Amino acid sequence: MNPSRRHSWVPVLLLVFAACGTPEETVGPDALRLDVLETERRFARSMAERDFDAFTGYLAEEAVFFSGETPLRGRAQVAAAWRGYFDGPDAPFSWEPETVVVLESGTLALSTGPVFDEEGIVVATFTSIWRREAVGTWRIVFDRGCSACPG
Repeated sequence: MNPSRRHSWVPVLLLVFAACGTPEETVGPDALRLDVLETERRFARSMAERDFDAFTGYLAEEAVFFSGETPLRGRAQVAAAWRGYFDGPDAPFSWEPETVVVLESGTLALSTGPVFDEEGIVVATFTSIWRREAVGTWRIVFDRGCSACPG
């Protein structure tokens, strides 16, 4: 093989990759919205399946959960406060996303929906902000629940 031609294909490949973009750049907002929707569902399943390790895996290192007067700050503090919800064989509550909206940049998303008690009655609404930390990895950075309106 001629040494001067050995790497002649490298510039062509670089042009092809530049024209096509990376997989991350080509993911549209609709696909990202569905990704966050499914991530929120898996997050909720971690409670239903009593999988505390999976639950904490969805928390950003700097997560802030509003609970009571003082926000819980950081993965460790949120995890410690939520640990008790994983005691026992049955989840004390569940949730389901109804609405998910993703920024055009694909970096942040909001999810919101009902929270149900053990009998399936809506008792609250949650709102969560998710941050995309890597391709295919969403972690929750803010979470707040509020009581359901009496109805």
